[in-house]
Amino acid sequence: MKIALIQSDLYWEDVSKNRKSFESKINEIDSGVNLVVLPEMFSTGFTMNASQVAETMQGETVLWMQTIAKQKNFAITGSLIIVENEQYYNRMFFVFPSGEIQYYNKRHLFSLAGEDKFYTSGDKKVIVEYLGWKICLQICYDLRFPVFARNVENYDLLLYVANWPKVRTNAWDALLKARAIENLSYVVGVNRIGLDANNYEHIGHSQAVDFLGNYILEPQETEATFIVELDKDVMLETRKKLDFLSDKDIFEIKI
Repeated sequence: MKIALIQSDLYWEDVSKNRKSFESKINEIDSGVNLVVLPEMFSTGFTMNASQVAETMQGETVLWMQTIAKQKNFAITGSLIIVENEQYYNRMFFVFPSGEIQYYNKRHLFSLAGEDKFYTSGDKKVIVEYLGWKICLQICYDLRFPVFARNVENYDLLLYVANWPKVRTNAWDALLKARAIENLSYVVGVNRIGLDANNYEHIGHSQAVDFLGNYILEPQETEATFIVELDKDVMLETRKKLDFLSDKDIFEIKI
């Protein structure tokens, strides 16, 4: 699978400007890419002003993602703020080339920033099946909770989108590698860059890690689109040889 990681600065709470910025970057991607990954809250930045910028499932940004996916014939994913039944969600969309949508609501809300006071937590883990790959969708703070990400479904790719600040970059790098190693899975993390309205600096460090913890794409700090190619057969051969997942603990998550 060929994946494009778009690492970008974000315009604070300016949905239209962010869409235009990402569309310009997407239009520069060569054909042959299967999946494009945008950061967490890519249309607004990591804001707690949910009521001011939230969109619906029929809103312009969701329709924009569907249009892009159909026109370009690839899947596109990233999270945005959705209002539904008078509740706000940090919702990660996975839009197929057909325009079909699957989504994941962020399970672990970042209480340090008050996210839990404005948003509703998700109540299920989501595995998307695309081109023969099982892809587990995760958002930012979820990275700190390995039990929730544990590979009990035999997924092939663990995908994180984030607004992870520079001050905790060491944790981002270490935990992405740890999730890859412990789950014998590819891991892709896409983070933003730039200064947000709360004066938090982000330096990206978007990256791709293989199932043994080796970098396919080392952490990057520039505003750019990075292309990686993942080989499922090699991963499955390694799993068969090492078979660590057969010894995993049996447990139940209570939500």
